Amino acid sequence: MTDRALSVVRSGALTTVQDRGRPGHAHLGVPRSGALDAPAAALANRLVGNAPDAAVLESTLDGCALRPRRALTAAVTGAPCPVTVDGRPAPWGAPFPVPAGALLDIGRAVRGVRAYVAVSGGVAVDPVLGSRSTDLLSGLGPAPLADGTVLPLGRPGLPHARVDVAPQPGPPAELVLRVTPGPRDDWFTAVALRTLTSRAYRVSPASNRIGLRTEGPALERAFTGELPSEGMVLGAVQVPPDGRPVVFLADHPTTGGYPVIAVADPSGLPAAAQAVPGTPVRFTTARRRGRAG
Repeated sequence: MTDRALSVVRSGALTTVQDRGRPGHAHLGVPRSGALDAPAAALANRLVGNAPDAAVLESTLDGCALRPRRALTAAVTGAPCPVTVDGRPAPWGAPFPVPAGALLDIGRAVRGVRAYVAVSGGVAVDPVLGSRSTDLLSGLGPAPLADGTVLPLGRPGLPHARVDVAPQPGPPAELVLRVTPGPRDDWFTAVALRTLTSRAYRVSPASNRIGLRTEGPALERAFTGELPSEGMVLGAVQVPPDGRPVVFLADHPTTGGYPVIAVADPSGLPAAAQAVPGTPVRFTTARRRGRAG
């Protein structure tokens, strides 16, 4: 049995393998998937010297614990959390060594939701449609980690980064999502459109990798009929029958029948990945530039 592997001692609430996802397969009904906080995952890979497409672990809320079979370099980014190696403190947001057989413990998030764990060589599970990402909606990719799971690792690449700590944005105190109205904003009343961009919402505890659900005022439809299923994109703000907006994230379905009142700018979605339940959510529309005279 190879010693280039990582044993899962504690899998936590939800820990999955993620990389940059599998774009380009929506016509097959396959979501993009990939790390919800892509910049945090990319930073973790850079810190340990991995290629940008190397797979990392995405833990949710209460972290995970891992034991490598050989010495490696690790880095933890995303949600700030305590990190220890055999009970001794290790840095968050910087590379550090983990001896063979040592227990790497990623603790509960102090702020935010998702932490990213990169190890030198990356997680080398078999790719599916070009990606090693776990897709919770379609079931593609490796299953969410369980205690006792053994993960193969790739061969280390470049030397790890020489930094004391890498700056990264903190989890949002307020999540501000810039949206473009449409394509089905005409299915809602004018009052509903004003409500979306003027009233406060909050992140619902029912949020997951498929979508960020909100709590707040319901959006009133102008039509009571139903749409035939149509294509959905990352960031689509879909409105189900209860009237509360849902922002589609990486594991979102590729089609849907509820109307999409707006689409969020993808640049705001990494912050959505770190917004804890109860975080205020504000939808804004970009100002349109006037025409040159």
